[in-house]
Amino acid sequence: MSAPAAWTVAAAPLAAALLALVATYATGFDQRSVMPPDVANRFYGFFLDRYPLFAFVLVYGLARILVAALAPGRAGVVRRGIGAVLGLALLAGVSLHPTFGGFVLRAGFGTGGGAFLNGLPMALAYALGAAAGAGVFGFAMGLGVTLAGRPGRPAPRSRWRALGRGLVGMLAAFLALWLGAALIGAARDLGLGPWPRRPLDGRDLALAAGLITAAALPHVLLVALRLRPRRIGVTR
Repeated sequence: MSAPAAWTVAAAPLAAALLALVATYATGFDQRSVMPPDVANRFYGFFLDRYPLFAFVLVYGLARILVAALAPGRAGVVRRGIGAVLGLALLAGVSLHPTFGGFVLRAGFGTGGGAFLNGLPMALAYALGAAAGAGVFGFAMGLGVTLAGRPGRPAPRSRWRALGRGLVGMLAAFLALWLGAALIGAARDLGLGPWPRRPLDGRDLALAAGLITAAALPHVLLVALRLRPRRIGVTR
């Protein structure tokens, strides 16, 4: 995969999340917008009110799976199609069942809240909660990308080398998502307004766009570095 294509594949999910944010602002979408009652009951509630930017993180993850299915790679069309459907369903399920936030935000909130109630300092408890949420989200997104036909370089011939590369990549991705989860979870404390109780205004749009970009950028860079063409040394 060429360098421009690698950067396109890596950056497209972030672009999708930002476009969803801009569309939310442009349409004035908030909880007063007309929605089917079943959808509204599943979507609105404590977790959306406390962690509103997770809605755009979910767009990022779903787009990441779709881009993996469409990007150049060795997987066939049938595998890509079936894998993408399964991956999208998995990520949507862990993020939206039984209501918005799903197992992702419940894992983070339960872990962080339990740690704080057991005497850990707030900062450490928050970090543990962010790690738990990032772990669930990252596992579902990573498995979805794999099912959809993960693009990338050919695997090394050595099994141990391939295993080592895979473990290092998983650890780096987890750390990137952990940092992103910590930023997204602190959006209210950093000054984000009361969306979705009222429409986004210009200030909230700028703040949300900055937080989403900062949260996703480490993961975007990791994906781009993994997909970039390998330089072949020239011997004299």
